[in-house]
Amino acid sequence: MHFKKTLAAAATAAALTMTPTAASAGSQHEQIRKLDIMLMVTSLRCRMGEHDFQPHYRKFSANHITALNHAARNLESGLVARHGKKGAKRALDRISVGMANQYGQGHPWLGCQELKEITHDLSKSKDSNVLAQAADELLGPAPRSGGRWARR
Repeated sequence: MHFKKTLAAAATAAALTMTPTAASAGSQHEQIRKLDIMLMVTSLRCRMGEHDFQPHYRKFSANHITALNHAARNLESGLVARHGKKGAKRALDRISVGMANQYGQGHPWLGCQELKEITHDLSKSKDSNVLAQAADELLGPAPRSGGRWARR
């Protein structure tokens, strides 16, 4: 597989296709939060093999900390508005535990090597539009046809 499409082109495409409405913005925040959890969980799973990508995940987190924190805060605010403070905490816990359970045994269609390459690519950018595109493509049960990370 070849994952070297430029991040600038991906960010531009994402920016042009994403003009979130208020409803989709909440969903986008949740997707970005889920992307972060998926990469964290899979990096832990892959850490003992030859394709350990924890250093790439740490760089990814550092470079995107503002966008990741923004997504987490906005997701929480939306959940508080819908469920109250206690209900929001339970909903956030369900999201986190659900993601950890879903990806604890690995990604459904990406192995450690591909996840390492993708995380490395994502770690080189600070453009938050790339996060939304990556979340959209990587969190599904199967690769999107024609997506940046689709198997070829």
